[in-house]
Amino acid sequence: MQQDGPVPEYLLSDRSSIIVASVNVNGIRAAVRRGLRPWLEAREPDVLCLQEVRAPDEVVVEALGEGWHGVHAEAEVKGRAGVAVFSRVPPVAVRVGLGIPEFADSGRWVEADLPLTGESGLLTVVSVYVHTGEADTPRQDEKHRFMDAARDRMLALAADGRHVLVCGDLNVAHREADLKNWKGNLKKSGFLPAERAWFDRLLGADGWLDVVRSLSGDGPGPYSWWSWRGKAFDNATGKQTMRTTAGPSYFRGECPPC
Repeated sequence: MQQDGPVPEYLLSDRSSIIVASVNVNGIRAAVRRGLRPWLEAREPDVLCLQEVRAPDEVVVEALGEGWHGVHAEAEVKGRAGVAVFSRVPPVAVRVGLGIPEFADSGRWVEADLPLTGESGLLTVVSVYVHTGEADTPRQDEKHRFMDAARDRMLALAADGRHVLVCGDLNVAHREADLKNWKGNLKKSGFLPAERAWFDRLLGADGWLDVVRSLSGDGPGPYSWWSWRGKAFDNATGKQTMRTTAGPSYFRGECPPC
């Protein structure tokens, strides 16, 4: 699905900075009831990445309103997953999925190539929603296969020198600073050694940048998820599984600031 609307008077590269918002809406219908539209109007993002949309195209179009262009991938299983990338400018191209049959209709990966003027070329923005997983079960094996395929795709995108921004809910807390109760989660999916090693490779040898951590410092926090139970939010008992990672072009000083 590609949503069209009025074309704005600016290109992304005309901006001194690009505002990118990434939101796990946990069902876009519920997000609208809880104030998604006023939140978007107040923050005025140029690019919007959504995860756990859990709705068909027509509901997404109505929820966002006019002026957005982009792509939404609905999961084959109704009421599950669903990811989207929307921009205030029409994308040059959009792609759904990782090119692997196992995940073709999972609603977990979409890409949009956004135009930048001059020598900057394109900015490829990805919205991703990784499986929750469950330690020592086939669900965890599936999560690892998806993460490996995602990393392969990220490296392939960055290989031609383009600017890449991958946003979404990766359902992994990389460091102790990303999880308040890290000791109690050492053997649980989302904080397993193999999952954290995936991030070590990506942010190490692969040359990618954890944008949130680079801006927020060593932590603890900031967190992106809190339980509805108790007073988790009030007590800052949360975890950080939402990630925005920038490809190696960021370190060459070529990527527009976000």
